[in-house]
Amino acid sequence: MANSPGQQQTKPDQDAVRLGFIAAFTAYTIWGAFPLYLKQIDHVSALEIVCQRILWAIPFCALILTLRRQWPDVRASLNWKTLRYLLLSATFISVNWYFYTWAVSADRVLEASLGYYINPLMFVAAGVLVLNEKLSRVQWIAIVMATIGVAILTFGIGVFPWVSFLLAASFTTYGFVRKHVVIGAVPGLFIETLIVAPIAAIILIQMAQTTGTAFGSQGMGLNLLLILAGPVTVVPLTLFAIGARRLQLSTIGFLQYIGPTGQFLLGLYYGEAFTIYHGVCFGLIWAGLALLSADALRQQAGKKR
Repeated sequence: MANSPGQQQTKPDQDAVRLGFIAAFTAYTIWGAFPLYLKQIDHVSALEIVCQRILWAIPFCALILTLRRQWPDVRASLNWKTLRYLLLSATFISVNWYFYTWAVSADRVLEASLGYYINPLMFVAAGVLVLNEKLSRVQWIAIVMATIGVAILTFGIGVFPWVSFLLAASFTTYGFVRKHVVIGAVPGLFIETLIVAPIAAIILIQMAQTTGTAFGSQGMGLNLLLILAGPVTVVPLTLFAIGARRLQLSTIGFLQYIGPTGQFLLGLYYGEAFTIYHGVCFGLIWAGLALLSADALRQQAGKKR
């Protein structure tokens, strides 16, 4: 018996959602496992790794743009209105990359994961400070819980987790800047890396003439690992873009916690200190995020009625 029109339309939709879920899940899994890669090159300075990451991302971005036929998107964005925002976003993502790389090499993976757990809450708080948005009761509770958790951690270990907040703040700012630009993820990354590429090249040349660079001086194995910084930057972002177009925001919201959870587990695997204060802090933040997720689901269910 022939399928009805409704049945014919459902199958492609289901296939698209399935593809989107697999793509987004894989992207967040790669981001969650990123410390595994960085630990292989943690004897290289964080500054060199970030500079190599910027430069090697460019050819891999160009490859993806060619395969996905997105060069017109790049050309359409070559105007001052767009480029001024991408200049800002390039600055903040470079800062984020540097301190994340440094945190992993300094055995502060748990602190880095805390930053990305805080990020959704900081994004909500930034909406109030920057856009004058009003918070719901649930959002207020979640932010207060996170604040109490960080305060307990700071008091308990005697040091404010500045790496966590710097990572969360830089990525939140990056997200807010990119909201002002109508451009795809990969075309945007391509232009951002092109913008900061001259600075990265100058830094590497200066390093080569003074202290020396790891690339080109420590064997082909390390050279290949540093080149790999290009695809491990571009591939998950491409997969995320594929998933984001096919999934609901609530699904993306849940999947985003795969990244910091993977980093958190790797921090434990590497034997980083996890005290009772860390447990309370992470527990309060996890509870706050659970409240936000439940509230988002409730609002989405209400819109469908």
